[in-house]
Amino acid sequence: MKRILALASIMLFAASLSYAQTSPTGTSTLSVNVGAEAAIVVTSTTALTSGSIFGDYTGTTGLTYYIRTVTGGTISLEVTGDFACGGGPCVTTPPSAGDALTYVNTVSTPGTAVVGTPLTASTSASTGVATFGAAVQSAKTGNSASVAWDLTNDPHYKAGPYSATVTFTISAS
Repeated sequence: MKRILALASIMLFAASLSYAQTSPTGTSTLSVNVGAEAAIVVTSTTALTSGSIFGDYTGTTGLTYYIRTVTGGTISLEVTGDFACGGGPCVTTPPSAGDALTYVNTVSTPGTAVVGTPLTASTSASTGVATFGAAVQSAKTGNSASVAWDLTNDPHYKAGPYSATVTFTISAS
């Protein structure tokens, strides 16, 4: 019986040695393909207000953008929900010639503001806010941009509340 126990002990010890590692470390290679990405957040929009009798209605929309480009990118906007157009302001068919919803942009680096004197918003096409060159990156916390709006205050507008929806789009390639 002692021989069987001694033999079993030796065999168990030998088996434990056969599974011992020869190296205490190992390696692995990780790879990642970092591509172009973009995101935009509308941070605030002020109501359009007039500071004087029949003075234009003005307000501002604040934006934060996040971008990484390979070849470039853009921010654009489009009026996707026009004012009621029932005697009030209207982007598509204003009640009087010359009525318009216009805007001026400011964009922090690395973006470049699309400039105009001023730019006119549209319901049928996107209009520019910013452009980005090749190989640019925003701050991890994002960068700022804003759109300063100006809406003609036409005496022909019927009194009442009106609203429109503007959709901002960012792209990166």
